[in-house]
Amino acid sequence: MEAKATAKFIRISPRKVRIVVDLIRGKKIQEALAILKYTPKRASGAVTKVVKSAAANAEHNQQADKDELFVTAAYVDQGPTLKRFQARAMGRADVLRKRTSHITVVVGDKKEGRS
Repeated sequence: MEAKATAKFIRISPRKVRIVVDLIRGKKIQEALAILKYTPKRASGAVTKVVKSAAANAEHNQQADKDELFVTAAYVDQGPTLKRFQARAMGRADVLRKRTSHITVVVGDKKEGRS
């Protein structure tokens, strides 16, 4: 039994979100939420929402017990990059790349899956 939740187009760099996602992979849902609550990273809020959504999907769609669920897979893919210009000296401009992330969390009742 697996349930999945995805948050797309999150305006945080995938490199920064992966640091947070690596902390919760393979953990029980309650433990993962506790870790995220005390993680001082901006991405922890977005990841918390996705974990809660995946757990709610499992409870609602498969009638799973929330206390028995594990984060079987959690990964971050790169979304589209927003390109912006920053003015520089002598009429030049540099490109600023505002990166986005797609966060996916899969929960299941066994401690296995994609890592």
